Amino acid sequence: MGLEIERKFLVTGDGWRKGARRSRLSQGYLLAEKGKSVRVRLEDGRGTVTIKGPSRGGAGRAEYEYAIPAKDARELLRRLCEKPLIEKTRWRVRHKGLLWEVDEFAGANRGLIVAEVELRRARQAVALPPWVGREVTSEPRYLNANLFKRPYKNWSL
Repeated sequence: MGLEIERKFLVTGDGWRKGARRSRLSQGYLLAEKGKSVRVRLEDGRGTVTIKGPSRGGAGRAEYEYAIPAKDARELLRRLCEKPLIEKTRWRVRHKGLLWEVDEFAGANRGLIVAEVELRRARQAVALPPWVGREVTSEPRYLNANLFKRPYKNWSL
């Protein structure tokens, strides 16, 4: 079984930008219910379908990801995925041996910037970068599967 273990944080500074690699993502959901989702993503011309299960007590959950042709991904995003699509720039940056992904959202979620780090085990120690703020791993509104239903621009902060 595929297993994703990740922690998510709000971003508080720009220190992550130096040396980060950038990619553009567009993603949509064929299914997004409590505890499960089916996502289609187009990232720099590569398509994927990802199936995610419910959280397994904190930062872990089942995850299966499969490559699909970019043409199929574009068509699924346009025709079958719920709107609005999630549009974001993903920045990858290394800190203390771990790869961090910083997502800078656009469109209906403009202004939201979150950082995620994938771990090998749930209790793995993580040295937090100085540009990381409050942890939001357990807050469902920060899940991409919820951001298209209730975009950041509609939050009362």
